[in-house]
Amino acid sequence: MSDPLSLEVVSRYPSKGKRCTPLLFVHGAFSAAWIWSEHFLDWFSERGWPVHAVSLRGHGGSEGHESLGQWGIDNYVADVMQVIEEIGERPVLIGHSMGGFVVQKCLEQSTFPAAVLMCSVPPSGLMASTISMAWSRPDLMGSLAQLMTGAPADANGFKEALLAQPVAISDLERYAALSQTESQRAILDMTLLNLIRPNRLNPAPKLVIGAEMDHMVPANQVRETAQTYGVEPVIFPDMGHALMLERDWAHVASVLNDWLVAVVQDAPKPKSS
Repeated sequence: MSDPLSLEVVSRYPSKGKRCTPLLFVHGAFSAAWIWSEHFLDWFSERGWPVHAVSLRGHGGSEGHESLGQWGIDNYVADVMQVIEEIGERPVLIGHSMGGFVVQKCLEQSTFPAAVLMCSVPPSGLMASTISMAWSRPDLMGSLAQLMTGAPADANGFKEALLAQPVAISDLERYAALSQTESQRAILDMTLLNLIRPNRLNPAPKLVIGAEMDHMVPANQVRETAQTYGVEPVIFPDMGHALMLERDWAHVASVLNDWLVAVVQDAPKPKSS
């Protein structure tokens, strides 16, 4: 395992109220902490949660861009554990896409108050979704392959891959500009080399969330993840992979918050949306 790197962590704290369990958000591939700070971080902190979003090594404002190709899922798990040590207490882990896979790997190592898997790569890995996308949306496969080479993201391609609802062109162009390449080693880990061992996960309440219009991790794979962990999935209709950027992101946040209030022992008192 490599030495710790300097990691970008975006944090928000409640303005008042008793301190409660923090939330740690983990982004997916081609992204960084910015994807959570667009809407979710302020929204959850306003409801009493201390919130943090990490940019994994080689992403966003974190170190390690020059060595991105050598970082694997275990390195990303080490990043999350490093941030947890800096926070000073065990947070609820909330992971999107690749970040959900990283969260599952963290649960193999330690215990946490709860975990949220949002459009997460399933325990069985990326193989099924790769085959599905190659068959049904070869254009998206081409866009992702281009992004892996370091080419800038195309705004229209970003929307086709990640969003199903209307979005302002200025926002879409900004999101695309913030996107980046991903580690091929991490992709290989999630495809074949370092898959999840569900029987080794430490017990924790789990919320499994998916999107009906998701081309990256289709809803049937979200249901597979939920079945693996013995929970009922929440599938949001008419929404795409990047739930936290969709027009109706606040509905997703409200469902997540209601679940957290119900399962986290020291959750803040509910506040209406």
